[in-house]
Amino acid sequence: MSELDTKVNEHFSGLVVRKDLVKAVKGNAIVPSFVLEYLLGQYCATSDEASIQSGIETVKEILRKHYVHRSEAGLVKSITKEKGRHKVIDKISVSLNDNNDTYEATFSNLGVNKVIVNSDTIKKHPKLLVSGVWCIADLEYEFTEEKNACPWLLSSLKPIQLSSFDFDGYLSARQKFTTDEWIDLLIQSIGFDPELFGKRSKLLQLVRLIPFCERNYNLIELGPKGTGKSHIFSEFSPHGILISGGEITVPKLFVNNTSGKLGLVGYWDAIAFDEFAGKNKRVDKALVDIMKNYMANKSFSRGVETLGAEASMAFVGNTQHNLPYMLKHTNLFDELPEKYFDSAFLDRLHFYIPGWEVDIIRGEMFSSGYGFVVDYLAEILRSLRSHDFSHNYEEHFSLSKDISTRDRDGINKTFSGLMKILYPAGKATKDEMEEILRFAIEGRKRVKDQVMRIDFTFEPVKFGYTDASGKMFQIKTLEEEQYPQFYRGKESTEPATDDEFIEKTADATVAPGSLPTVQEELKEQHVSYQENQRGVSFDRLLGPYLKDAGKIVITDPYIRLFFQVRNMMEFLETVAKVKQDVDEVAVHLITVEDDFKGPQQQEYFQKMQNTCETVGIKFSWEFDTGNTIHARHIVTDTGWKILLDRGLDIFQHYEMNDVFAMTNRIQKYRQCKSFEVTYLKK
Repeated sequence: MSELDTKVNEHFSGLVVRKDLVKAVKGNAIVPSFVLEYLLGQYCATSDEASIQSGIETVKEILRKHYVHRSEAGLVKSITKEKGRHKVIDKISVSLNDNNDTYEATFSNLGVNKVIVNSDTIKKHPKLLVSGVWCIADLEYEFTEEKNACPWLLSSLKPIQLSSFDFDGYLSARQKFTTDEWIDLLIQSIGFDPELFGKRSKLLQLVRLIPFCERNYNLIELGPKGTGKSHIFSEFSPHGILISGGEITVPKLFVNNTSGKLGLVGYWDAIAFDEFAGKNKRVDKALVDIMKNYMANKSFSRGVETLGAEASMAFVGNTQHNLPYMLKHTNLFDELPEKYFDSAFLDRLHFYIPGWEVDIIRGEMFSSGYGFVVDYLAEILRSLRSHDFSHNYEEHFSLSKDISTRDRDGINKTFSGLMKILYPAGKATKDEMEEILRFAIEGRKRVKDQVMRIDFTFEPVKFGYTDASGKMFQIKTLEEEQYPQFYRGKESTEPATDDEFIEKTADATVAPGSLPTVQEELKEQHVSYQENQRGVSFDRLLGPYLKDAGKIVITDPYIRLFFQVRNMMEFLETVAKVKQDVDEVAVHLITVEDDFKGPQQQEYFQKMQNTCETVGIKFSWEFDTGNTIHARHIVTDTGWKILLDRGLDIFQHYEMNDVFAMTNRIQKYRQCKSFEVTYLKK
């Protein structure tokens, strides 16, 4: 186990489970993760390997005996009939038969309906009336010759969710973890390996949890397919429900005026609309109008009566175009159905998760570490809905006076939600609060900036905040920093980006097959790059400063592991691009030998030396035996010194082994880490 796993088991004993166990027990069972983890939490919430293996077998046996596969429904019915009673795990929904004045249950996988349910069960579990709830139920079979009588009887029912928890114990244990450790624990709890995510990417994942802990929170996430947008809402919590955006109706979502039956908003904490995007989808205009009122005022009408509800709403969908295309030609809401492409509706959204920043889910991204049993975390988040941390930052910061009430509400709700998730006691340092305040402002600004592109009647807003000294800090979205020429919807003149080597050398045209060098006046400067920013490459970052160099010395103690050595090879490729074919360049690396894989490290270097020699690059290396180097920099014999705070390790994890992945082939399509570069002239 990692240090974090050990710490988690120490302070949350019995409440955490190894996340890879879900796959181990799931098999071909189409059952949500929270159902499996509920069972794993009963039998595998330990760090003892023998107990875990025994628990896995127990859970598998429970699923084998009691989980109802649709293909085996007939067999389960037969077993129940012959035994008279059988325990089943199934999704159960209940409806009122007003002709007989009885409640009747339907077992989704078993295919049994009209099972009589007593009124006490409905009073305890009203969600059964709204949509299916996963339960462990005792089903009985008692045949009778009475006409229209159902032989199936529901003797007992237990929803698969936690019955109690110690909230004070949760707060106390949270204090044992640093902020970074706590974030990593939460990321492991939702099933991902935190080592493969940067800080910003982790926060984007955690924003998906805000609808579960913040009342009436309106969230949207649009991005490429396969990024796990709907996973949280379908698998994570028994208090959230995922529905198809095209299938929802006013009676189902809000209220049926004929029967008076309350809709989903009255029973669920979080309602997510899946596949929300799609320009050609048919949408009921009346639904949009009621939804706009509910999202703004937390209420809706039933005839002459006005009702309130607390359900948060999340809208998730796929985009058809990449980010720069949308910014230049359309806007970030362009994929929505026409009826939702309404500035009044969109302005009620509190946060826009930039789905193009979220990685497509790959196999290696899943965690094998320990995380909370999701049902436990779901109950904690639900209990935090009654807390309000939206103004906790005000002792240190004030939002810009230019920010409207609706913008302010969006920022405050996101800030409060992240505080609940990261600092559930409501206390954080000034720097910690500032970090999530900036993040909350950016998410709301993304909404407002796009609304202003759609509806020109909206006044421009200066999104920012002031600290106690009165200093003003302006906030920009990452895409605004990355594509300023397109962000406002009008193309402006900007320098060429990334590795577009488009100009010729001063004295001759470029030989066919080679890349020309950039001709621009180089200057001393300090440049910062944000996490998840794209369009960054060694060609653009370093290429112009390496041009005409005869000797280059690169000092980086972390050229040891394969991905680090690969970075070094890509640096040498940049050198090859900017040098003249007739020239030779000496590149010398000063690094540290790996304690465990030194021979393999040297083998990599030898291969690099051999291949570089054929293109006029003399690659050499030396190991710092005293282990005294820490700073990372590049020095050229043309007088430039480039200080790299991360060395060459500027890219986040990407599909390095997939030869068909663009991120593997071309650097500018990768997301980068947060880093800084300083260019100095000797």
